[in-house]
Order: sequence, then C-alpha cells, then structure tokens
Amino acid sequence: MSIVKSKKIWLSSPHMGGTELDYIKEAFDTNWIAPLGPNVNGFEEDIASYLKDEVYVAALSSGTAALHLALKLVGVSSGDFVLCQSMTFAASANPIKYLGAHPIFVDSEMKTWNMCPDQLEIAIKSCMADGKKPVAIVAVHLYGMPYQVDKIHKIATTYNIPIVEDSAESLGSSYFDKACGTFGDIAILSFNGNKIITTSGGGALVAKNASVKEKAVFLATQARDDAPHYQHSEIGYNYRMSNITAGIGRGQMKVLEKHVSYRRANYDYYRKHLRQIENIEFLDEPEGFYSNRWLSCILTASFEMREEIRNALAEENIESRPLWKPMHLQPVFSGCKSFTNGVSEQIFKRGLCLPSGSNLEEDDLNRVVNIIKKVLL
Repeated sequence: MSIVKSKKIWLSSPHMGGTELDYIKEAFDTNWIAPLGPNVNGFEEDIASYLKDEVYVAALSSGTAALHLALKLVGVSSGDFVLCQSMTFAASANPIKYLGAHPIFVDSEMKTWNMCPDQLEIAIKSCMADGKKPVAIVAVHLYGMPYQVDKIHKIATTYNIPIVEDSAESLGSSYFDKACGTFGDIAILSFNGNKIITTSGGGALVAKNASVKEKAVFLATQARDDAPHYQHSEIGYNYRMSNITAGIGRGQMKVLEKHVSYRRANYDYYRKHLRQIENIEFLDEPEGFYSNRWLSCILTASFEMREEIRNALAEENIESRPLWKPMHLQPVFSGCKSFTNGVSEQIFKRGLCLPSGSNLEEDDLNRVVNIIKKVLL
C-alpha cells in the first residue's frame, strides 16, 4: 500500500502576481523576442524608480553576470586582491576568479551576520603591509539583512577602495530608509527563481551614473563597436536579459511590496511561536535596519540539534536548508587567504533556513512550527 505524503512545503518558491503574462503576451504579439525591447527598458525603469536614488539599471541574465561586470567595471583584473564576505553564496566569490583575481575572505559579526568591520580593516592593513592593496570589496546583505553600511563604507572610503554591493538577497530591504542596492559604487540584484521576485533567472547591475550603465550594457552585448559591421575592440559577454523574462519582471515589480510584507509576516510568525524555546535564537533587526526577510533563519544550540530539526522537517516533506557554508571553508577556495573570528563557522553549524516563500499559508507555517516544537519540547 502506497503512503500519501503530506503537501510539499518549499524553502522559497516562485510566486506570480497575475500580470506577468500580459507583458509576455505583448512581447509575442509585437515580436519582441530578443535580448532588448520595451519590457527590458520598462523593467530597468521600474527598478530604478523603486530604488529611488537616481540610479541607472542594466537588466542582465543573472546576478552572477552582474557581479562579474561590476568587478570588471571597478577595475579588477588578473592578480588583484578582492576582499569578499565569507558568509555568502559562492556566486559572490566566483566572479573574482573569473577575472583571474584572488578572493580574500572576511568573516562576519553577530549583529547582522554580515562582513565584520574590524576584520575588514585588519584584512586591508595586512594586504597593504604585504604591498598589495585590495582593489575592491564585495559586501553582502545576507538573507535580506543590511550589512553595517556606515562602518563598512567609512573603512572603504578611508582606504579608497570601491565597494561592489551584493544585494542579490535584499531587494526591498533598507538601511535608515535608504534602499539596499544604492550604497555601493556599483550594486547587483538577483531575480533567480527563489528570490523575493523572480524572472525565472536574471539579475541587474545598479550604477550611480549613466556612463557606467552604458558600459555594462556594451560589455553584456558582446562589446560590439559602433560600426556597420561586427567589430570588437574588447572582450564581451552574452549577459543581457531577454524581453520575455523582463516581462515577467515587470509583473513581479507590481507585487514586490506585497512579497516583502508576506515574508516579514513569515518571520514574525516563526518568532512569535518559537521564541519561548530556550534553544532557538532569531536575528532581529538593529535600529534603522529593515530586512525583506528573504529567508527566515534560526540559530539552534548545536550542529546536532540543527540536523535533528532539518531531518524531522524533511521527513514531513518540508524543505529547509543550513545557512551558507562560509567561502573560506569551501574546497574550491582552500588556498585563499582569510581573516576569521569564528562567527561564520559558528552560525553555519547552528543555523537553519526555514520555509519562507511569500506564497506560504498559515497552515504551512503551523506545520513547520509544530514539527520544531515536537523535536525540542
């Protein structure tokens, strides 16, 4: 006799708003089936308008592509040192290697789980003492929680090092009412299928001036020179977003604020129903920090407890995931220099991402909570 499994609860599944097909149909009806067109232009304008701060947006094929171009545009080249938050997804670090540069990993602090200002300055001074000043800093807003913007940017300004702001997880977050994605010399966004809004795949580069955006678009469209024939004076890339996926993005922008509110409500639900459990901790917002709560995360008392909860959820057809494994612990980056204080290793071992989609229902959240309580109480 077959056993019927309970409904699958995903960690963070796509959530359509209803108007996406209108933009896609328009693209088909007008034959704009290309990596340019009205939806691409409109999506870029929608993002820029949402971020406010007089920014210029280039819609690209992925957040990773955006980060690759951002690093190139701030001057990273082969042999350079680039400081990168260790507690992050591998896509924050991989583009450093694409350019032949060397990632130098910087540990986190417990206030936001993001780059530690103290470790950052130690890393900069150490590199400079060795005669190799870092060329860029990749700072990440982890799980939608802004990093300590004032402290990190003060250090970057002191040493005149540009910041590439990795906002892949933080569209809809803000720091003292200023949108994440507007702080770095260049910022990047992601619209991957699990993000707060999605184009199925896709990303964007956010620039402070039009010339940087124009250069990004030039490089993203194979760096074709202005000539009647195909002529190339630089190496280019096939990184532009299509008019079809941009149409999905335009529909998604209409529900972004709703998605943020739903995800924040998920976090509030988990916190309300689990905060009394002695062995569960939450990452609350410091004053002035506003997180989109892309993923709701908890810290448990131990690795063993984290695994017990994760396995119990999996047995009930519920997806959860450990926090990102720090980059300085990844086999592929084993030879890279790092400046650590133990924070990222600790939260990786103890941390778990709970189901956080904007399309979750209260019954779904209740199932998750009850399983965790059953394990711990």
